[in-house]
Amino acid sequence: MALINRFSRLFTADLHAVMDRMEEPETILRQAVREMEDELSKMRIQAQTMQTDNERRATQEQELRQQLSHLDEELDACFGSEEEELAKRVIRTKLETEKRHQTITSQCAATAKSLKALESEILDNQRHLAGMRQKLEIFASEQPRPSVFDSGGVTASVAVEDVEIAYLREKQRRAKS
Repeated sequence: MALINRFSRLFTADLHAVMDRMEEPETILRQAVREMEDELSKMRIQAQTMQTDNERRATQEQELRQQLSHLDEELDACFGSEEEELAKRVIRTKLETEKRHQTITSQCAATAKSLKALESEILDNQRHLAGMRQKLEIFASEQPRPSVFDSGGVTASVAVEDVEIAYLREKQRRAKS
């Protein structure tokens, strides 16, 4: 049983080695860079959306503060004219407005905190992407471009005229069949 497990592990290791040689590291690295760029783009859009939401909430918060100030003036008028029922209605509206104000204030704080964390993550990912790009540039400059067919170390150049002649012969051959 141990012998079978050992052969199995050796076979698996050899299979992985063959697959590693088949994969093109430069292509994989380029794909990783593209995926990181896409992810960064999505993160930037998310950060912009959060920023826009926070600005909208800040505007709402300002409007609610103005409304609370106006309700205080109305309460002063109600108490000045001794209108208890009207004062109670204004107080109810003021309490509801204060609750909305507190909710929006807490949402602004939470969004600002999340936005700060997201922006920090974006900066980290940008640094990581820059490192990956440098690695890709180094790798690309060190690796010769592989041809589709391995020539076994023999270089063969084909003139343009030879290609044209071979093309015409193939065209004639195929026309006859």
